[in-house]
Order: sequence, then structure tokens, then C-alpha cells
Amino acid sequence: MAKKPSPWRAELALICVALTAAFFLCIGTGWVGADLSHLVLTACFAWLFAMIFWGAVAIVRHADALAARLGEPYGTLILTLAVISIEIVTVTSVMLTSGGANPQLARDTMYGVVMIVLNGLVGASLLLGGLRHGEPEFNIAGARSYLAVLTTLGVIGLILPDYTEATAGATFSTTQAAFVAAACVALYAVFLWIQTVRHRDYFIHEVATIENIPAHGHDEPPYRTGVHAAILLLGLVPIFILCEKLALFLDLGIDEAGAPPALGGFLVAVLVLAPEGLGALKAAWKNSLQRAVNICLGSALATIGLTIPAVLLVSLFTGQSLVLGLGPRETTLLALTFIVSSLTFSGQRTNILLGAVHLVIFAAYVILIFDHAPA
Repeated sequence: MAKKPSPWRAELALICVALTAAFFLCIGTGWVGADLSHLVLTACFAWLFAMIFWGAVAIVRHADALAARLGEPYGTLILTLAVISIEIVTVTSVMLTSGGANPQLARDTMYGVVMIVLNGLVGASLLLGGLRHGEPEFNIAGARSYLAVLTTLGVIGLILPDYTEATAGATFSTTQAAFVAAACVALYAVFLWIQTVRHRDYFIHEVATIENIPAHGHDEPPYRTGVHAAILLLGLVPIFILCEKLALFLDLGIDEAGAPPALGGFLVAVLVLAPEGLGALKAAWKNSLQRAVNICLGSALATIGLTIPAVLLVSLFTGQSLVLGLGPRETTLLALTFIVSSLTFSGQRTNILLGAVHLVIFAAYVILIFDHAPA
């Protein structure tokens, strides 16, 4: 029997993340400014990005272990909330450190998450699952529940601000912002009750269950459930610290490079979704499409349902300008995404054609970020 690695080796990623967080806390941020060389700026950004990603993967490993022991849909919910919390901290950190210099970041990040998840990850999952398993199945009731709430909150939070008249620009008034924040929290709470209590069976499929995923990998010590939970919660603390530091370099780097503002939201979305994306693709490859659907749609819904209230509260308490309304091109792609997603999950089987359609929409989203008119 192979010898199990020591906990120190198994948790190397979180140890390195904690040491990096301690280092940046010690040196402070007074040296970060516009006179910073491009080499140092790029190196610091890459280091922080890599550490956050590595730490997020380690957190997901413990979330997966809890998922295997608690069963669906609780396992996916734990994974989703753990990862989305990193996004919320990153976005709010950028808002606070930038002083309102990038009022579109929260909008671009949420839009990026939705486009990456509903088109990139869903498309790749359906394509992989279809190539290997023909027509993978999932529980249509759960997918419809996700999309009903996601479409409603997405339109109210990201499209409706373009048509409000109480304030100038694609923004909410104080009353409107308070209503939208409360509506997001309330509707997401109802969804969680449906998912975990009232209709838990909507999010389970007898062919594709969490049982296909082991409780722990070959390189992970067999911790008790409480230990996994403790490591997950404690491991998020240094990641949150690094997210705050990353916000400084992200905002400065985009200004220095003259990159499109939407690039910041895209990078944050990629960072927080990468671990979940790997989990979704792995599940689809193993014919666990239900788990892939829960991960993808759950992360998109949590992003809209939790990030919108968080950034609205930051804006209300700090007085910073917050632009949530999308432009005409982004609105068109978002509407197309919701329509195609509703068609994709209108039956219990999927195929490679549906995956290819979503990937084409994702490619259009990426092209529009980088192919832009010069400032």
C-alpha cells in the first residue's frame, strides 16, 4: 500500500498562499504606484494571480471532499459559495482601492462570469460529454430552476439600468439599488431553500451523481469532515488578502497598458472560475453531466445573486459611482445566451451540436473584448 503524503505536503499550496499573504502584509502597499516599472508590475501581478489560482484549486479539493461526503446538491453548493466568495472579495477590493476609477468593473466581471460559464464552460462540457458519451442526460427541472432565476436577475441587474430614468447613465437610484439588492438576496434565498430542502431531487440525477467522484484523491490525507471544513474556511482568509493586493496591480496595470476596461472583468472572471471550470469539465468527461450543470449554472446564479447586492451596498455606503447597465453589443449577446441556454436545457439530453453553439457565442464575446476601437 502506497504511503499517504504528510498533511504539510498535501497542503503545500495553502501554505505558500499564506506565506505570500504574510509577505505582502509586511511590506505594505506604499511602494505601489504609477512609477512602478512594467517588469515589477507584471511580475507581481503574475505571482499573485498564480498564488490565488493555486490556492483556489486547493480550496476546491476540500470542497469536493465535503461534496462527496454530504452528497448533492450540498456538495456543489459548498464549492460554488467558496469560489464566488473569492470573486466578491476581489471585485469589492478593486472598487475600494480604485476610488471609483473603474465603475464598470463589477458589471464587466459579472457579465464575464455569465458568458464564460453559460457559453464557455457549458459549451465545453456538452462537447466533451457528447463526444465521449453520445447524449448525456441531466435533470431538466433543476436546470429550468437555475435559468428562471438567473435570467430574471441578469436582466434586472445588468440590462434594466440602461432604461431607468431616475438617474443619468446606466445606473440605479438609491431606492432602485436598495430594491434590486433586496430582490437578489430574497430570490437567491428562495432558490437555496428549493435546492437544499423543498425540491432537492430537482438537482440530482440517478446516472450522474456525486458518487462518481471520490471523497479524496490519492495525494490527499483522509481528513475528517470537520477538518476539511476548517481548512476550507481558514484557507479562504489568505486568499482574500491576496485578492485585495491583486486589485491594486490589476487596476494599475490596465491603466498603464491602455487595455480595454472590460479586460479587468474578464481576468477576474477567469481567475475565480478556473477551479470550478476544471471540476465541471472533469464531471462531464466522467458522464456526470448533472454535476457539471449544477457547477456551471450554480456559479453563474451565485455570481448574479450575491455579487450584485455586495457591490450595490459598497456603492451606497461609499458613494462611489457604479455602472451596471451593459452596452448594446453586450446586451445582445447576453440576451442570445439566455435564449440559447433555455433551448439547450429544454430537454433531458444534450449533444455536441449544442456545445458547439455555446462555444461560438463564447468566441464572439472574447472577440468583442479585444477587438475594440482605440481610446
